[in-house]
Amino acid sequence: MLDERDRRILSLLQADADRPVNEIAELVSLSASACSRRIARLKEDGFITRTRAELDRHKLGLPTTVFVIVRTGSHAADWLEKFHMAVGAIPEIVEVHRLTGNFDYILKVVLPNVEHYDVVYKQLVSRIELFDMSAYISMETVKTTQGLPTNYA
Repeated sequence: MLDERDRRILSLLQADADRPVNEIAELVSLSASACSRRIARLKEDGFITRTRAELDRHKLGLPTTVFVIVRTGSHAADWLEKFHMAVGAIPEIVEVHRLTGNFDYILKVVLPNVEHYDVVYKQLVSRIELFDMSAYISMETVKTTQGLPTNYA
């Protein structure tokens, strides 16, 4: 069970994982060693699963986002495995979600430009048979965050 200090530590680390422990400790009214022990416990308990760098998509030449809605013709286990392998093999596909409702999956694809979507499309359809695909170009990112609310744990 998390207490309010644990939640605050998690929020601070989500905002900036490079923040020094002594700064976090001061913000949550703990000693640096007590704060460090809490962070270690949060890692051991699986609340912090990893630390990674967030890269600038524009500097990497990937300013375009396309969302692809997919409908499948099959839900067999071997098809699902093949689909997972197909989307996993294409680095421009950065997220895949299985959906309820009229569509089966939504894919988030990052690209250098809209025209490059055709390259990704051809890679995907050469690996797996799909019933229908529709692409939607993101015109503007209104909100993006990797941080999660910490008040539910």
